[in-house]
Amino acid sequence: MAINKIKIFVDAHSFDKEFQGAQTFIRELYNRLINDYPELDIYIGARDTANIRRLFPNLPLKNILQYKNRGLNILRFVFDIPGFIKKHHFDFAHFQYVSPRKIAGCRYIVTMHDILFNDFREDFPWLFSRLRNYLFGRSLINADIKTTVSEYSKSRICHYYGIHQNQVHIISNGVGNSLLQFQNSKQEAVELIEKKFGIKNFILYTSRIEPRKNHLLLLKKYLELNLYKQGIGLVFIGKESIKTPGLQELIAGLTVEQKRLFLWVKQAGQADLAAFYRACRLFVYPSKAEGFGIPPLEAAICGAPVLCSSETAMQSFDFFKPHTFNPADDSVFEQKLLQMALYPPTETFTAWVARQVEQRYNWQNSSALFYNLLKANYKQHETEHSDFRHARNPELLWRV
Repeated sequence: MAINKIKIFVDAHSFDKEFQGAQTFIRELYNRLINDYPELDIYIGARDTANIRRLFPNLPLKNILQYKNRGLNILRFVFDIPGFIKKHHFDFAHFQYVSPRKIAGCRYIVTMHDILFNDFREDFPWLFSRLRNYLFGRSLINADIKTTVSEYSKSRICHYYGIHQNQVHIISNGVGNSLLQFQNSKQEAVELIEKKFGIKNFILYTSRIEPRKNHLLLLKKYLELNLYKQGIGLVFIGKESIKTPGLQELIAGLTVEQKRLFLWVKQAGQADLAAFYRACRLFVYPSKAEGFGIPPLEAAICGAPVLCSSETAMQSFDFFKPHTFNPADDSVFEQKLLQMALYPPTETFTAWVARQVEQRYNWQNSSALFYNLLKANYKQHETEHSDFRHARNPELLWRV
């Protein structure tokens, strides 16, 4: 007898925009689910279906659903997604941060990666925070399954929205070794970056640019310590998503000598990103606040020495110690930056850190947790639905 598959719709509109952490979460989690759990029938919705085909190579073409280009992304909630749910009779629909109005028969999963705009209000525009607080709160409260990516995010979500701890499940980000497929060695990565981007022997920071990410602090200390005079470069990878006061002015004021060793790459493909990680002298992550913080873990997997903030969700990254710091303490950061820039830790230490990251944060564990959560909710719903049908139709009791 054929087994009924659990049908899931995934809203992947984030892949139609610039890179963000939610893309990594969806891509890695669902590729693992597609490969490991054939009893799941997964559908993915986006506007750029060619991109989805490339990112999810084992997803059947019929399971890629295209949003119509109506100018405003939010209109997918009004037209596209309700139509898909009614047509395909999905058991679950999975959304990041915001979900549409509920449709009977379909249970909503909402993953809230962070609500940092509540604790760090000075780093976000007022309207940005106000609108998201309303939309995020409504979506979480209405969700049948609530998930987040770290213990820190879980505690803040429960605090701000009055949700019981037992109702929020942690499906952590993972870090695979897929980035290692692009180059065979550190030397090959060094040569590639120098040839393509004209820089070598550099400190790296990869993250979209906004005030809480602290690019300004890193650039200031890099200049104050005269690291460029030591022949050490600085590379930023990421677009500016929220204007950071003072950063553009500081960059514009760089001298010819400083500009020669400073590089800002707005966006990098996976192969180039992997090469930057492997080729860098040091990876620095000075962010004040993260819901999780994937880049330092990716850098570690690629063998880079990492100097990482110890705040918010990054408190869990204890394997980076003693190379951690509170970004609010300028003097400690300056001291550790200088020390690590001039005397990076040994390959033995970085290899140990890479093993810790791989063991603690991997998509196999996260996908298994997510699958078990789905299965338990599906069985509970089926049982409750069966009991309801029997209560409405007592004669069914002797038929089953």
